[in-house]
Amino acid sequence: MLTKKTRLRFARWLLGKERYTKNALHQTHPWWQVMCLTGVDYFSTLGYQPGIAALAAGTLSPIATLILILLTLFGALPIYRRVASLSPHGEGSIAMLEHLLPWWQGKLLVLFLLGFVATDFIITITLSAADATAHIIENPFVPEFLSRQHLGLTLVLITLLAAVFLKGFEEAIGIAVVLVAVYLVLNFIVISVGIEQVLQHPESIANWQKNLLQAHGNPLLMFGIAALLFPKLALGLSGFETGVAVMPLVTGNASDTEENLRGRIHHTYNLLTAAAVTMSFFLLLSSIVTIMLIPSVEFQPGGAANGRALAYLSHQYLGNAFGTIYDLSTILILWFAGASAMAGLLNIVPRYLPRYGMAPDWARKRRPLVLVYTAIAFVVTIIFNANVDAQGGAYATGVLVLMSSAAYAVTLSVRDRRRGKIAFGLITLVFIYTTVVNIIERPDGVKIAAFFIGAIIVTSLISRIWRSTELRVERIELDETARRFLTEESCHVIRLIANRKQKGDVAEYQAKEKEVREDNHIPASDPILFLEIEIIDASDFAETVKVRGLQVNNYRILRARGAAIPNTIAAILLQIRDLTGILPHAYFGWVEGNPLQYLLRFLLFGEGDTAVVTREVLRRAEHNPERRPGVHVGG
Repeated sequence: MLTKKTRLRFARWLLGKERYTKNALHQTHPWWQVMCLTGVDYFSTLGYQPGIAALAAGTLSPIATLILILLTLFGALPIYRRVASLSPHGEGSIAMLEHLLPWWQGKLLVLFLLGFVATDFIITITLSAADATAHIIENPFVPEFLSRQHLGLTLVLITLLAAVFLKGFEEAIGIAVVLVAVYLVLNFIVISVGIEQVLQHPESIANWQKNLLQAHGNPLLMFGIAALLFPKLALGLSGFETGVAVMPLVTGNASDTEENLRGRIHHTYNLLTAAAVTMSFFLLLSSIVTIMLIPSVEFQPGGAANGRALAYLSHQYLGNAFGTIYDLSTILILWFAGASAMAGLLNIVPRYLPRYGMAPDWARKRRPLVLVYTAIAFVVTIIFNANVDAQGGAYATGVLVLMSSAAYAVTLSVRDRRRGKIAFGLITLVFIYTTVVNIIERPDGVKIAAFFIGAIIVTSLISRIWRSTELRVERIELDETARRFLTEESCHVIRLIANRKQKGDVAEYQAKEKEVREDNHIPASDPILFLEIEIIDASDFAETVKVRGLQVNNYRILRARGAAIPNTIAAILLQIRDLTGILPHAYFGWVEGNPLQYLLRFLLFGEGDTAVVTREVLRRAEHNPERRPGVHVGG
């Protein structure tokens, strides 16, 4: 049993100021280092992509890979360069789409897309760890008893990944740089040896060409069939969304400001371009050497090259010693591929759910989030029994839906430029086609994504309801007129009449004053102020409230805009108390109707039984009744 002191110390470590919270948000790194962080996911696909391409496209593998590369360089890369320029704080395409729909529709769209983000990133963690485990088990030097521990080994790898992020973000960056550098060098050596073998045995080229012509006849038919097959290679497109998500980690220029991050954007361009060109180089050459040097039967399930084509070549032509080194490098980078996904989740999710009031405040902290994501990864791994193939569909679906939504968002962002709109529109259609084909062939991906979407929406709405009576105001700003009104009232009791503005003329305020004074027995000699709140967007949660003062004849009015009327009124009352040192009193009228109806109106539209909810918000915000502003209801 933990002592109270130990529990407090753990809570302080978990929820307190973390050593790397500042690093993750403010301390930045050269773009090539951040590229390595995203690259552990992107580049690690070389461990299985050539085998997947050969299995899916056969002799057409190099052509299908070439189409994938063209889509990468002339489709995904321009799209995400544009996304980077429009969301330099790392929100990605989700932020661009958030504003397409007003009120709750926009929030639900974001929750829907966050479901696919969770699908993409969580499955990246679990699938990569499972594939790393597969490489461990398949190595000839590994003891036999470990071959039956694939689930346990996968959970251990996920735990080690979480431990790296719990210790600090600096460690994650440093490990990523080393792993990527070593892995790319080893792949370059293997591919170079493969090219040398192809040149020394030109009959392999002749055999490939012969098989290609016999199976498909003419070049046009080859490209047509390859275009139909390349969606099966879609895993080779992963990495772009993560590259944008971790933009806050990229060092900008000394002249950069929060409003103008031109340096960060430019360096992110370098990151995305370097990653895409590097991956394209390795994908094309690896598809050529593997299809020409490895017998087709070895790509089949159970074959020595299934899911590990380059590892097969490393053992075949460079010996088991080098092959084991290559295996170890592949295992490490596949294990750490989840790092880019974890970094993306730690940057994206806290930008939305806490801001929407759809997650507790601790969701802004890094360590609790790491533990939550790790627990989810454990559950997913156990459900799928650490099976790589079972998770592949969900991974591809998450990647393609996010890329399609990014392409669509970019197309809308350039709607005033006809040529750009047509070009991006065509790219969007290609991504949508790829997504649809992938979903039809592997519908399990949509099922997994639907689970994440449903879980996010349900938990988010529960959290929103639970937190609905919080103060929900980040800051209050009063203009000079409003401050003057409060100064004039600071020598006596401050009375504010809550009013739902109609015409805003003298007759309206005169009638309201008469009604409230009679209902609450306020002497005619006591001065009053009117308080009016206009709802902007009830789906927002917390915001800055600006209060302006104005006068209609002899009536003084404080007018503000907020997401919820009761919460805004409560925040203004507390601000008046703090500014003047006097407890203000607010006056309301009773509402008539079904209480449940008014509760729903408050949750959905920010209004309802204002007096009751205002009282509850004040009670939660100020625990001392003697310092709590008064709420009066007459009628």
